[in-house]
Amino acid sequence: MNLKKGFKKEIKKEFKKRKKKVEDHIVWRVIVVSLASLLMALNINTFVHAGGLLPGGASGLTLLLQEIFDSFLGIKLPYTLINLLINAGPVYIGFKFVGKKFTMLSCWCIVLTSVLADVLPAIPVTKDILLISIFGGLINGIAISMCLLKDATSGGTDFIAIYLSEKRGVDSFNLILGINACILISAGFLFNWDKALYSIVFQFASTMTIRILYRKYQQATLFIVTNKPKEVCEAIYEHSNHGATILKGEGSYEHHERYVVYSIVSSEECSSIVSVVKKIDKEAFVNILKTERVVGRFYQRPTD
Repeated sequence: MNLKKGFKKEIKKEFKKRKKKVEDHIVWRVIVVSLASLLMALNINTFVHAGGLLPGGASGLTLLLQEIFDSFLGIKLPYTLINLLINAGPVYIGFKFVGKKFTMLSCWCIVLTSVLADVLPAIPVTKDILLISIFGGLINGIAISMCLLKDATSGGTDFIAIYLSEKRGVDSFNLILGINACILISAGFLFNWDKALYSIVFQFASTMTIRILYRKYQQATLFIVTNKPKEVCEAIYEHSNHGATILKGEGSYEHHERYVVYSIVSSEECSSIVSVVKKIDKEAFVNILKTERVVGRFYQRPTD
């Protein structure tokens, strides 16, 4: 009886630890996403408004509609109202096809960014339109990456990008760049071509920043020459849930038998996997190649 009671206590203790860890993780996600929302709102009220730019996506479409209503109808609409209406469709896609926690956290980001963009004052930093386009795009990309790294998004086309990436297994941010370019070209016909073209520069800088910082949907191929192939394969599977293939070879210099472990992993996991491999075999030789596309079964960590 005492053993059973002790066992139950240990289970409860472990359960509480795991629960607290999950709660701390959620709190940390909310904090980071809130900071990203503040950064996006500040970027809108400084660089974006100062340059008269359209950042693409839901934010760009919101600003474009604000400009249309103001210029042609003389009606000033709040950023929050338009942005929430535009994001209604993408939020539905998120709830149905991506993940509930992911979508709820994204909704918090959308609402907070919208409210802060209306509340915070517009403070121009510089009048140089090229500097505004480049640095505004970089800041926008950093803010969006902060959200994505904590399993959330800033809304709009990002929902579509995540959906396509998870369902098709491809990096779809270039597709989103193309869609945003079409929106901005439409703005050029209606208003100013200079501002539309600079907005494309803004969006390009933002997309490239996201590609550098957020690599979940990019893959890397590993070729690992090692004398401990089984241990390396087990480590790759335990660390990333990805399998591996062991190939036999011969060293051309010493003519000794060598093993090559071949595996494809997510780019964001690559550095940590290499560290684990080097701990197992300090003499391991690792070649990392960028993978353009994977066709077949490839494990992708699900979005909650």
